[in-house]
Amino acid sequence: MDDTADERARLLTGRKFAVDRVRVRARDGGLVEREVIVHPGAVVILPVRADGRVVMLRSHRFAVGETLWELPAGTLEPGEDPQRCAARELEEETGYTSARIEPLHQFYTTPGICTERMHAFLAHDARPAGQQALGETERVEVELVTRARLDELLARGQLQDGKTLATLLLWRALSR
Repeated sequence: MDDTADERARLLTGRKFAVDRVRVRARDGGLVEREVIVHPGAVVILPVRADGRVVMLRSHRFAVGETLWELPAGTLEPGEDPQRCAARELEEETGYTSARIEPLHQFYTTPGICTERMHAFLAHDARPAGQQALGETERVEVELVTRARLDELLARGQLQDGKTLATLLLWRALSR
């Protein structure tokens, strides 16, 4: 069911996303204006080493002013295949590679305000391959985390990043 009218106006064009104002049909039949973040989509990767440890990041996020536990992730380039993006982001953010990266799931990150579809992947037998190739504002440290430590981080509420929570919980549910 499409509840948007034909009217859409671009308010902002950023480096990685845009913001549109759209007219949305209300329950009473009237039209209301809302803003929507138009995003090209992204990937999140769950890299698991042969010994079972997960390659995680401690990533400083300037938008929230905190350093968060995260899985490697990144935005799709125009026309980029999500699986290729996953391999690229894994190596850029962690310095690791994987010979087998398989899809886990897809989900919307914030469907009330944003079009971003996140493609989650599992990277089997992740192994070091070289140096990180971080962007100019990325402050990221790689940490290897055991499954027991992941359970502890989850139990203590220390995982705050939505894509990381969703992907880890999905992996736990599927690997029982």
